[in-house]
Amino acid sequence: MTVLRLGCVVALFLLSGVRGVRLQPDLEVRLKADTTDEAVQADTTYSERDFLTRVRRLTVEGRRAGEGYWSPDGKRLVFQSEREPGNPFYQIYVLDLATGDTKRISPGLGKTTCAFFRPGSDEIEFASTHGDPKSKQLQDEELAIRASGKERRYSWDYDPEMDIYAYSEKTGAMKRLTTARGYDAEGSYSPDGQWIVFSSMRSAYDHPLTDKEKKTLEENPSNFAEIYVMRADGSDQKRLTNVWGYDGGPFFTPDSKIVWRRFDEQGLIADVWTMNADGTNQRQITDFGSMSWAPYMHPSGQYFIFASNKLGFENFELFMVDAQGAKEPVRVTYSDGFDGLPVPSPDGNTLAWTSSRSGGSAGQLFLAQWNHQKALEALKNAPPKKPSKKS
Repeated sequence: MTVLRLGCVVALFLLSGVRGVRLQPDLEVRLKADTTDEAVQADTTYSERDFLTRVRRLTVEGRRAGEGYWSPDGKRLVFQSEREPGNPFYQIYVLDLATGDTKRISPGLGKTTCAFFRPGSDEIEFASTHGDPKSKQLQDEELAIRASGKERRYSWDYDPEMDIYAYSEKTGAMKRLTTARGYDAEGSYSPDGQWIVFSSMRSAYDHPLTDKEKKTLEENPSNFAEIYVMRADGSDQKRLTNVWGYDGGPFFTPDSKIVWRRFDEQGLIADVWTMNADGTNQRQITDFGSMSWAPYMHPSGQYFIFASNKLGFENFELFMVDAQGAKEPVRVTYSDGFDGLPVPSPDGNTLAWTSSRSGGSAGQLFLAQWNHQKALEALKNAPPKKPSKKS
């Protein structure tokens, strides 16, 4: 088994299951060799406090928490956390930012990841393995391994029993939206709430595999991941990408296009891409020569905020890039460890993200005030994009 994101990516030596990725065993060594001073775009004009102020930790309970996504009214966050007694895996919670009240909405059994509020509805989608009869057994096995004290990196296994569900906050009812065998997760709704874009590895199970495909499924199954869309009720499922390599972590933009990150076939480099909702006009936005993932567009539609380990394998920082990808990305965070999964609030004035800056290796949710005007200034002053040496 290869080593691991983000639940749905990487450093996911701390997160994983975070719109995730697995690393090839020798990837760390190769990436460290690639992050030379010459390869890193150093911009000392701006600092973290230019973009982020009133930084505060939002979650404290549990072993780790992350992937916080805003409700359409900006009053709540839905996120994943390891905190349930007897279950070492992520479950899904909704946090009321005014009262601090937190409620679990997932079943409490199995693994879950990648939740998102549906605009104009009481529904929240997320991915879960609770339908797998082996869920409790897998929980007990993981607990036993942790109790033994064995050291290992956190691994996201792209469980083929992972499917997408829609939960009704009004009734508590849960509807299964995907049924194909293979990892279905990393979903999010369109601005009008009528569509879900998601990542699926179902193509690893829907036909007889060649010898090459069998080896890939064993060593790096994420190469089978492609982007799909479906209606909010699970109908009209359609594949949008068809490129060998991990396509995942998709989101709709405010104008109903799709942004996602694409890994190369070797699993070494990831970049931010965009396309129309029907899969046409696929465009590469970044060419950063590193793992650039978890892109999310600011509500203004003018730029993406994303995470990258440009500065070192275990140092994920937030960056931003103009919507057309014409400029070099601008660094946002300056904190050793992990900063990733950035999500601006609906009004664009607050940023939620996952960080290990509070100490230790596990991530927690953080909030900060976001300076949109300073972001626009920095992007305007950024130099033109230069092709990476790996292009």
